[in-house]
Amino acid sequence: MLKQSLSQKLLQKLSPQQIQFIKLLELNTLNFEQKVEEELIENPALENGKDEVEGDNQEDYDYNDEYSDMESFESSQDDSIDVSDYLNDDDGGIRLNDQYSGDDEEKEFIPINASISFRDRLLEGIKPNLQTEHEYLLADQLIGTFEDDGYLRRPLRSVVNDLLFSANVRTSEEELESVLKKIQDLEPPGIGARTLQECLLLQIRHKAKTKNTAITKLAAEIIENHMEDFSKKHYARLLKKIDVTEDFLKEAITFISKLNPKPAGSSSSGKETDFIIPDFIVKEQYGELVVDINNRNTPTLKVSQGYMETLKGYEKAKKPDKSTKDAVQFIKQKLDSAKWFVDSVKQRQNTLLVTMNCIVDLQREYFLTGDETQLRPMILKDIAERVHLDVSTISRVASSKYVETDFGIFLLKHFFSEGIVTNSGAEVSNKEVKKILSNAIDAENKQKPLTDGKLQEVLKSQGYNIARRTVAKYREQLNIPVARLRKELK
Repeated sequence: MLKQSLSQKLLQKLSPQQIQFIKLLELNTLNFEQKVEEELIENPALENGKDEVEGDNQEDYDYNDEYSDMESFESSQDDSIDVSDYLNDDDGGIRLNDQYSGDDEEKEFIPINASISFRDRLLEGIKPNLQTEHEYLLADQLIGTFEDDGYLRRPLRSVVNDLLFSANVRTSEEELESVLKKIQDLEPPGIGARTLQECLLLQIRHKAKTKNTAITKLAAEIIENHMEDFSKKHYARLLKKIDVTEDFLKEAITFISKLNPKPAGSSSSGKETDFIIPDFIVKEQYGELVVDINNRNTPTLKVSQGYMETLKGYEKAKKPDKSTKDAVQFIKQKLDSAKWFVDSVKQRQNTLLVTMNCIVDLQREYFLTGDETQLRPMILKDIAERVHLDVSTISRVASSKYVETDFGIFLLKHFFSEGIVTNSGAEVSNKEVKKILSNAIDAENKQKPLTDGKLQEVLKSQGYNIARRTVAKYREQLNIPVARLRKELK
């Protein structure tokens, strides 16, 4: 027998408005501008009110409480249309940034790299060397398979299958190898290589065509027959195996070090060049730090007055039919969405500004001097407690955001660091320790580079009692290789 029972549960759920705000908060300036443009296209009840707002010299639009308490049209008790909650004589919008709203201020646009991609250049350059249309199809497939650094990492056997299934073209690995050799003769040298070893050999042979010297021959022998010893900097082994002088070996290694391990790295990869758009601007003015949010390319937002007037017209209908009800429901839905979006944008701006002001206040000495040793230990929780927001909210603010300062442009996460207690009991940022590590490695004798143990002793002598594994972690975070790989010949 089916039993019925009642139960109560306490659940936390995010409203659609909260979800929208969270998603907007995560976006950096470029993605936020794109999101606003998309919303303007998708929602006709949301308008770009820049001209109207600036023309009337109005401030940010404030929605009254009546608008936020709208009731659904279908749930009304009679057939009348109550639209008073939607009507507001104020025609204002939300201006995202007053700092850059002057007419004499030029709008900044994102520059786009319009150069041709390296794949298109290769395909154009290989045409004179191909005999048949079949070879051209093979070349097109191979070049299209190249990765952005210029390497062909997909096995030729897989490329054979790709051609068969996608273009119904039958070929063999030998045929593809022949076409690939022709592509590898093109500029830049090393293009189409399948491994780093092949890439370096292609470049050495290319240089040997114009200047074949003892150095190029030795370099080719090192890469072709002793790649492992070279990559691990076992120079003593190389001297024994090749039987050359140390000076001659050093010249060959210097020659190899000037080769390009990423042949397409300096070429356009077919993508637009990434330009950093700062989300915040921190400037010093008369000894005070001023924080602005960069919204120069973001339009001013407002709820459409035309949609409100249309809804007002439906109020006069004495006996609304089904089509009228559907129209009102559609308009109310769009007005709801527009109002929520504007509110979310405004909340996003306030949250960003409050958070950044708090960060600047904590790191004031750094923003005034630009000295990294002045950075104070700071974690997400420190900011969250000061601005009375959740740690997850601060994390979203810090995610993928950049700050423009008088000393350069930095990721917002750059200013967050853990604290380390020195022997004197003072707490300093781990960035100060990393700076000391970097300086010590820069000044080391490259014939006898400092090991992690030696670096630990250097830090300990300056009052930083840090474990060896922590030194290794900081060194890896600085992208500095181990001592053996930093070793150089005299």
